Amino acid sequence: MRRVFPLLVFVLLAPAGRAEIKSDEEVVFFPTAAWRDGATWVVPIHGWIYEPERDSGWRREVIEEVQEHLEVAPDSPDGRRCAERARRFLVDNERGKEISIRIGGRVHTLPESGANGHFEGTVRLPANRIERHARRGVLEFQAITTARDGRRFAGRVLLPPREGVSVISDIDDTIKVSEVLDRDALLRHTFARPFEAVPGMAPAYAAWAREGASFHFVSSSPWQLYPPLEAFRADAGFPAAAFHLKSVRLKDRTLLNLFKDSLETKPPVIRAILQRWPHHRFLLVGDSGEQDPEVYGLIAREYPQRIVHVFIRRVAGAANGEKRFAKAFRGLPPDRWTVFSDATALKPAFTERER
Repeated sequence: MRRVFPLLVFVLLAPAGRAEIKSDEEVVFFPTAAWRDGATWVVPIHGWIYEPERDSGWRREVIEEVQEHLEVAPDSPDGRRCAERARRFLVDNERGKEISIRIGGRVHTLPESGANGHFEGTVRLPANRIERHARRGVLEFQAITTARDGRRFAGRVLLPPREGVSVISDIDDTIKVSEVLDRDALLRHTFARPFEAVPGMAPAYAAWAREGASFHFVSSSPWQLYPPLEAFRADAGFPAAAFHLKSVRLKDRTLLNLFKDSLETKPPVIRAILQRWPHHRFLLVGDSGEQDPEVYGLIAREYPQRIVHVFIRRVAGAANGEKRFAKAFRGLPPDRWTVFSDATALKPAFTERER
């Protein structure tokens, strides 16, 4: 009994899921935004656990084929960048993993990861506890690992005020040059080239952030691209934002999500954001390359008192005719939407609506 008791104490006191993250597994936490429910904050947690499998022969062959298709030398900067980004689509996603996190001074165990390695859950924390642990509107947390594991898997949750203005923005060809209408150019921008900011958009978003706006990026890009997208966001000077991307897994039908119509995929995500922050008004920012005008027009008609303004960046080669925009924004006052080529057009509508 003397030998059993210390072991029993260790098992009972050890944080749940402490040994779940193995040395060959990695965890990525995606940034989310919390919302108030009375005196409590509801804190959503979303992450991904996987094995990189960098030494796999067949994965190397796939990456070489991608590099060859994009005409980039494997040992060039573009070739190495291509390998790193493509490799995230070829990882072994870990199913059935319970991840424990330390957040707000407490340990919480999240629901098991699914077939795609993603795990999602919510943590409810009293407002006074949030106030003690948050810094500048951000609550940070980290996964619990074994004592021998020196790695740190950290995440963050944004804490928008109860009332205010939020920006819901697309990414590709709205804030990042992607050339979605040219398939080969899109692949090069996605996998091989450094991400490039659309001129003027980062300063415009930074100005909105200084005025107190919160941000959500709602995009058709897959979650596998989140790490380079987040690095791009920070390097380009865009404000911190919650990300809402597409779930795609090469081994099952979710691969078809890449080809789903954004009129089908984006409205439910945007509606959920509006419902979680009922006292916020919203700016919607997108581009004419795909269906942002139609998606945002639909949302603006559904929530006429909540949508402050819709901004659509005019993309070369897209359908930019007046008939398209008149149809997309039918029923909306003309001063509630703007089609622009220069990002300086974003500032005035925001300040005028907020006066």
